[in-house]
Amino acid sequence: MAKIMSRKYCVRLASVLFLACLMGPAKCMEMDDTSEYTRPDIVDAGPKTIHWLCTLGLLLIVPSIAAVFSFAGKLYLSMFLQLISMVYSIIEALILRFPDGDGVENRTSRGTAWFLTALLGSTILFGSLATGTGALAQNKRLQTFVTKTGEHRLHIIHRTLSFAVVLTGWVKTCLAPVAMFGFCRDNHTGQCIAHGVMGSAFVLYGFVYSMVLIIPWIRNHEGPYSQDRIDSWVMCAWGIVNTFTEHRWGREGWGHGDYQHTAMGIIWWAGGLLGIFLSRGGRRTFVPSLLIIFTGWAMSEHSQHLLISTKVHSLFGLVLMSGGALRLIEISFLLKDRRAASEVLSFQYLAPFCLVCSGILFMSANEEQLVLALRLGADHSAYSLVVISAAFVTYLWILLCLEFYLKLVLAAEKSPLNSYKARDVAEFELDNIDDMNSGDEGRA
Repeated sequence: MAKIMSRKYCVRLASVLFLACLMGPAKCMEMDDTSEYTRPDIVDAGPKTIHWLCTLGLLLIVPSIAAVFSFAGKLYLSMFLQLISMVYSIIEALILRFPDGDGVENRTSRGTAWFLTALLGSTILFGSLATGTGALAQNKRLQTFVTKTGEHRLHIIHRTLSFAVVLTGWVKTCLAPVAMFGFCRDNHTGQCIAHGVMGSAFVLYGFVYSMVLIIPWIRNHEGPYSQDRIDSWVMCAWGIVNTFTEHRWGREGWGHGDYQHTAMGIIWWAGGLLGIFLSRGGRRTFVPSLLIIFTGWAMSEHSQHLLISTKVHSLFGLVLMSGGALRLIEISFLLKDRRAASEVLSFQYLAPFCLVCSGILFMSANEEQLVLALRLGADHSAYSLVVISAAFVTYLWILLCLEFYLKLVLAAEKSPLNSYKARDVAEFELDNIDDMNSGDEGRA
């Protein structure tokens, strides 16, 4: 009966949230004046698209699968995929070009390709050391390094570098449209970087929530710190950094944007401190979810120079508020302050998706990119639907990687080789004990 009542409350709260989201964008359907904008002259659209698809597949998706293999303990498969990615990154750096629409060679693509080549080479090196592969095992200096470092630490280094490759591949994939269309230059570079970093942070936040939800030994872990305490610490630290980096205190005048971003930093560290206090002893708290809601509301109220920018920011804020509200409902009504439930409900996938979706929307809300959408003749609704489609695909990619990792680990645990090895070790140890006992009896 209690379960039915709690689910009724959840349905009511979700209905109220949905109605609030519908009421938010109910404003006048005006359009920006696009008469001053000319349609962009896109050069070599076909080759650039193929180039971007190759980058997406070989420098993001393949390294993601390699990272999954690495975390699942299958280093040989991981290094094989990373070798394929490294070969492509070398080809991209040496041969492929990414000229923008103005005919100026864009160095972003080649620079990130060289960086990925070095990072992938380091990853393969540490993976080879961890497995003792080939000629590396014959080098005395490397043997000494492996002995001092230890196989377990080498595995950790390989996993860390594998994840770093995925993050770098994500950055390169997101930078490809910048190179294709030649925007985010000069005075707009800072805004593009800010949108990219903050948006990617929300996507990463959604990935962490998804990981805690899907991986059972993380979800059911009864450690001293709850997820909300960790979130509160991260938000507090981020807020402190934001407070003192968004404006040069005492060295310049205050502008509209300075007030907005600095105030957001202040509420994050203030709320983070409260969250740290309320989540002590492994308890759950509402504070991180509430901070997400306030952040979404503030972003939805940011007035921009362009109407399309204001509307996209408003949608971003509504989706982010929805994510915070859904997380609040999950903690308070579904889980009732417990760490986890016996089963994962479909409702619990909504909050991480809203975080991923809001991150993709924010990454796509920089002014130059929205001007490009106007130059192409698109309105805010069509543009937003395409961006949300990218969020669906990104969330699918995250869930597939996590489910694949879970399947690999569970398959390894059920493998007969594990029990065979364990039995061999046990028999070997027992045989040694019997031999020692018989030897002692003979000497006696």
